[in-house]
Amino acid sequence: MASVGITCNQMVVHDLQEDKTDRIFHALADATRRDIVARVVQREQSVSTLAENYAMSFAAVQKHVMVLERASLIVKERRGREQIVHGNVDTVHRATQLLQQYEELWRFRAESIREILSENPERGDKS
Repeated sequence: MASVGITCNQMVVHDLQEDKTDRIFHALADATRRDIVARVVQREQSVSTLAENYAMSFAAVQKHVMVLERASLIVKERRGREQIVHGNVDTVHRATQLLQQYEELWRFRAESIREILSENPERGDKS
């Protein structure tokens, strides 16, 4: 498996494996799935309770839950006849860290561009 990695002036953005990163951001690309994550991070819920919140079939909600579970954004456990869903805050935190690393990279690049553009062209300053 490949890892996500970008190097820029000794700064390395390297955190999650590429396929895992893809699964996380694919899962979060859907508004319903983001809402499910928000709900179960606040309080664990059964899949049937979650399904009551959406104008879609129970099977459709189960599919959303399955996508989130594959991305490790939620954890599902069986309690008797119910499947209880709770958020996996560690995965959310890792995704947040990756986005923060990209933000730092882009801020660094923007500052470098700003410095280049602010050089006095009459003096012949070059980097």
